[in-house]
Amino acid sequence: MAEGRDKEELKVAEFHKRIKDAFEVFDHELNNTVDVREIGTIVRSLGCCPSEGELHDLLAEVEEEEPTGYIRYEKFLPVMTKVLLEGRYRPIPDDVLLQAFETLDSAKRGFLTKEELIKYMTEEGAGRCSKWRLWWFSWWMMSWTPALQIQQPSPLCWGQLRSFLYHR
Repeated sequence: MAEGRDKEELKVAEFHKRIKDAFEVFDHELNNTVDVREIGTIVRSLGCCPSEGELHDLLAEVEEEEPTGYIRYEKFLPVMTKVLLEGRYRPIPDDVLLQAFETLDSAKRGFLTKEELIKYMTEEGAGRCSKWRLWWFSWWMMSWTPALQIQQPSPLCWGQLRSFLYHR
């Protein structure tokens, strides 16, 4: 029984270190606070993939009663530790992502071109435009392309997308 408690304590200590490290990246004033707008990035950098609604709920847990626009580390740490211990906001499993990628890669080349991404993210399906696809693609073009160091018109391959999504 003591061994199980020791494992749990080690896990919690590891989570605390990861949370502190991620939080400190955005603590620009070095006062144990971060801008509320950075919380989503911090949570995602810890391997969690909450929906916008789930992120909103998480923010409600960590914000002050009178919102200041900043989140204090002392309030964030216990909430995020609980999230990690419970395994909340898990990412989509690799096999599901790979299946989706392979569905789009109908030629089985192992990559998607910029033009294919534009087509898949902007074409209408079943008589209605999918706004989330438009949002996702514009976010990808602004955020992922520099981080992936893709030189236009280089294709996006599965390995690049997977490693970027999961920071592996």
